[in-house]
Amino acid sequence: MLSPLPRAPFPRAVRTGALIAALLLTAIPAAAVAAPAPRVTQRSLTPTSALPDTPVAARLEVESATCFTVAVLGVGIRDAAGSNLDFPGALTNQQVCPRGVTLTTGTRSFPAGTYRMFGFYQELGGTWHNLPEQTLTVAEPPLVVTADKLTPKSAEPGTPVVGQLTLHASKCFTAAVLGVGVRDAAGNNLDFPGGLTNQQVCPKGLTVKTGARSFAAGTYRMFGFYQDQAGGWHNLPEQPFTVAEAPLVVTADRVAPDNATAGSPVTGQLTLHASKCFTAAVLGVGVRDAAGNNLDFPGAPTNRQVCTQDVTVKTGARSFPAGTYRMFGFYQDQAGGWHNLPEQPFTVSPASTEDPTAPVAGKQLVWREEFDRPISALKWNKATSSAYRYGTYNPDDDKLDRIDPGKVTVADGAAVFSARRSDFTLPNGRTAWDTGLITTEHTAERFMVRTGDYAETRVRMPKELGAWPALWTWHQGGNEIDSFEYHPDNPSLLELTNHVNPAQKFWHDDTVVKPGEWVTIGTHYGARSVDWYVNDVKVFEDRAGVGPHWSAYLILNLSLCSGEYHPSPKAGTTVSFASDYVRVYR
Repeated sequence: MLSPLPRAPFPRAVRTGALIAALLLTAIPAAAVAAPAPRVTQRSLTPTSALPDTPVAARLEVESATCFTVAVLGVGIRDAAGSNLDFPGALTNQQVCPRGVTLTTGTRSFPAGTYRMFGFYQELGGTWHNLPEQTLTVAEPPLVVTADKLTPKSAEPGTPVVGQLTLHASKCFTAAVLGVGVRDAAGNNLDFPGGLTNQQVCPKGLTVKTGARSFAAGTYRMFGFYQDQAGGWHNLPEQPFTVAEAPLVVTADRVAPDNATAGSPVTGQLTLHASKCFTAAVLGVGVRDAAGNNLDFPGAPTNRQVCTQDVTVKTGARSFPAGTYRMFGFYQDQAGGWHNLPEQPFTVSPASTEDPTAPVAGKQLVWREEFDRPISALKWNKATSSAYRYGTYNPDDDKLDRIDPGKVTVADGAAVFSARRSDFTLPNGRTAWDTGLITTEHTAERFMVRTGDYAETRVRMPKELGAWPALWTWHQGGNEIDSFEYHPDNPSLLELTNHVNPAQKFWHDDTVVKPGEWVTIGTHYGARSVDWYVNDVKVFEDRAGVGPHWSAYLILNLSLCSGEYHPSPKAGTTVSFASDYVRVYR
């Protein structure tokens, strides 16, 4: 038997390493060698700046190519000396994946200075990794003062004006001086007097008004300025400031009348204003016929001052032949130049061949509307009524009305009032109807009926349910007399009402009052009795009257019922009624 060979001993370290290497090489396939540990990538890190001693939180966004869990994830801070001032509130045992994870730390404050900030994480095996650094600057923000508005932008030579500066600051500070500066073309200082001193300016803003001063004609540079507490002066952005004579602009606000009757004298009336005061050598109302002949109203005022507020001048009276004319205001300046203001049509209708009479004895026709021409703003206001709580619409008294001037038109010698459902919602939540109304209130004539007058209209009653036509009066929140009210759901009934000294009659006649038919209705406003007439026949006397000093404006309109007492109109329909004339006898 042979003796075993002696073993040559390996050093322990060599022996162990070789053994491990041999095992790895022989037992593990090459493809199964472990990959490097996943690494964390920093997407973003904020903030980059902060205010001294003001708590701030950090926000770190990270991701990883593959999901793995970190023992700690946080945000580190190092000052210039390398001292650790990390943000509190790091995450522990946090999984990081390709979709990313966001850490918002707790807050902490820092003294003024510059810091290195970085994200960091610790692997589960204990290894620490710092992510890319960035700078965190902790400092007071610079003061930014902004001029929001600076006026005036123009002025007239020799006319004192006031400077006004509106400004705000990024943070509150106290300005030693605040003012408005002006420099001429040569750079001379022409500042407005009277700026503010020791005035606090904050982010909410401040307005500074200076004293007044005048300037010679020219173009200037104007700017706001302030002085800080250390004595430094700061100019805000400049803007041009132009001093020049402003052109005179004269505006005709109204010229009247816009219609007349042939052979009946009428008076011209011009309301105008100017951009600045001037004295007109002559002010008048001109008229030209189709051939261009001059038919001006006589009696034009002379040497009349016109300023920025409305001025009204009245001419003498004259009559015109039937026809269509051009009418306009005009003025002559002090240098002798003539200036015509914008034209408007002036229609003169043929005189009536017959003078209608009232069923009330001893009355003469004093006012009339025959609706044989476009509705005149001299006689009628189609836009508003003080009888309506909101002026142009009215949710009260079972009404759906919203006044639309376009809903009153003239056709074939009659005024046609129409109504359609609106897209406007009344304060009570109901949908309004756009409808027509005319009143003598707020007109150039301001015509009012008074005690003793007889007013009459001829109307075609509506057919559509929900319609509510009426002729009535109104003045100073009352003085209401209803010549008639009508509802098609009561097709042969007229409501005749005195609201001054309460009295009422529901008058019924199915041979006279019908939907779609014409009927004449008149009212005598007696001091002791208001009397109603239908087709010239007295049908009701209330023996209450209006008293000796009553007066009121006329209103003719089409209201719409909300459905409370009478059916409301059907959506999608047009409701209408018509009037042939309105006449007043006295």
